[in-house]
Amino acid sequence: MCAAIKAGDPLQLARCIEELRACGEQRPDLRRSFGERALLVPVPASAPRASTLPDSAQRIAAALFHAGFGGGVRPLLLRQSAVRKSATAPAGARPTVAQHYASFEIADPALAGVDEIVLIDDVVTRGRTLLAAACRLRTVFPQARIGAFTLMRTMGFVAGVADLVDPCIGEIRWRRGDAVREP
Repeated sequence: MCAAIKAGDPLQLARCIEELRACGEQRPDLRRSFGERALLVPVPASAPRASTLPDSAQRIAAALFHAGFGGGVRPLLLRQSAVRKSATAPAGARPTVAQHYASFEIADPALAGVDEIVLIDDVVTRGRTLLAAACRLRTVFPQARIGAFTLMRTMGFVAGVADLVDPCIGEIRWRRGDAVREP
């Protein structure tokens, strides 16, 4: 499923968004995570893009908006320099929050009236990319409420996954020099 989402499989993405919509009807807390004015901001891939084709985060953001989540999509973050891909890096060699932060730039710092931002990405592992993206946005939009959404989260080595669809609301915080995600 993860590979299909990253590859841009429209059927798999539509299936995931439909599951989210159904969960949102049963879980108002999940639906509230996407305010009517929330700007959905795709998190850029690990390297600057030469292609104008949408990457997985952009596809997810567009699909969420078309399904009635958020108030619009805007690519406010750009990757100005590449960082190593977390998915293919050994645990000790994954990019740090500081490396991600330094690689981001704000695409439209003069944008006014942004008071709610939801970062959109495909997969969250530890949360370093999302934490860095939120910190970078906070420098330009200090009053905005910033949240994040990913279609998938890693769960480590869990014996016997009970549910494939298991929406959760959690937090990513800076603790002891690194990002920590709960759950």
